Amino acid sequence: MVAASVPAAAQGIPLIRDTEIETLLKDYARPIFRAANLGANNIAIRIVRHESFNAFVADGRNVFINSGTLFQAKTPNEVIGVIAHETGHITGGHLAQLRARIARDQTKVLLVTVLGIGAMIAGGASKSDSAREIGGAGQGVLLGGNELIMRSLLADRRSQESAADQAGLLFLHSTKQSGRGMLETFERFAQQEFISDQQQDPFVRSHPVASARLAQLRDRVEKSPYYNSKDDPALQTRHEMMRAKISGYLDSQPAVTSRYPTNNSTLPARYARAISANCRGACATNLGLVDALIKEQPNNAYFHELKGSMLFRAGQYKDSIPHLRKALQLAGGEEPLMQANLAQALVGSEDTAVLDEALAILRKSVVRDGDNARAYMTMSTALAKKGQLPEAECAAAQAHFIEGSFKQAQIFAKRCQNKLKPGTPEWNRAEEIVSFKAPAQN
Repeated sequence: MVAASVPAAAQGIPLIRDTEIETLLKDYARPIFRAANLGANNIAIRIVRHESFNAFVADGRNVFINSGTLFQAKTPNEVIGVIAHETGHITGGHLAQLRARIARDQTKVLLVTVLGIGAMIAGGASKSDSAREIGGAGQGVLLGGNELIMRSLLADRRSQESAADQAGLLFLHSTKQSGRGMLETFERFAQQEFISDQQQDPFVRSHPVASARLAQLRDRVEKSPYYNSKDDPALQTRHEMMRAKISGYLDSQPAVTSRYPTNNSTLPARYARAISANCRGACATNLGLVDALIKEQPNNAYFHELKGSMLFRAGQYKDSIPHLRKALQLAGGEEPLMQANLAQALVGSEDTAVLDEALAILRKSVVRDGDNARAYMTMSTALAKKGQLPEAECAAAQAHFIEGSFKQAQIFAKRCQNKLKPGTPEWNRAEEIVSFKAPAQN
């Protein structure tokens, strides 16, 4: 279990941050969250960088989905089905129930262990046959008691999974969407129930698929009036662009070329090849591929963002600024990740005249997205360049805290406090970091 007060990155969860993908997932989730009476703005969809198919909730505020899930899912409906299922876990309070159950079972395990060890000691005190039987009974208590507790816990888990299915289907029905994607996902992994844990996909281990549960799910999905409902073609296109982006950034160039060969002239294929070509070796060496995308769709914010990102990675900070600024403008001007990217380019340009603009952009960014360590570190750099060292140390403390470097965060927070007046917003936040007790590591 992870501490709810600790950012996901600090928990060792490798996250992917990308405006295009996050926006699409928000569009997938918004109707589901609304149907579940959850505040859409209070729950974040987090993208975990892992090639396996998996999704999970760690609290009532975050749904985690692996990049492998997004790439392997062929349709938006499959991902929406996963989100609906995980939303069922949130509304059912299953994580809190699981925590409480584990806490109770820890007490039971302790009692069983004490009884078992006591019987084994009693048996070991004598060499008689009856004593050996007592010792054997002690071992039986240890093994049998733990097994009963584990079986009971797994039964609860399966019950929760079934309840999450039913809740998820209600959310899909309320939004007039098919449950076929959810059904296909669980059917695809049902056969893995019978293979070893080491070979199973993580999705199977965390979402046990009992045959009765699958039969019940199939019956309800097929009876829905929305069973044959299809995803909107525009949404399907965005889904394909997301899959292409994930492949372009995360896969090797041979893998990208295999999936998206040069004779594939679709927009997603060209998107994947443009990303891959500019992310292997020296960046910005094949910008003609990106320029061709921009020429075809000049108002696509993500194509301009891609070009600006490539120029930035190549160290061409000033050249990247117009493209990153254009991307932010086309996206509506309020996307926090795009704001942070533009501010980083402004600060990297070494033009002191733009520092105030960069700081203004960063302050807007962290208000909307307080978990972006890079934004706070860029803010720290900009403040230091302006000679505002206490404030720079406060921003650095926040960046280290988000990344999970708690000791480093507290060092910077104490430096910040020593130079600021108590009671100011920066001093108060530094005090929160200084007083924070890092969760114990298992």
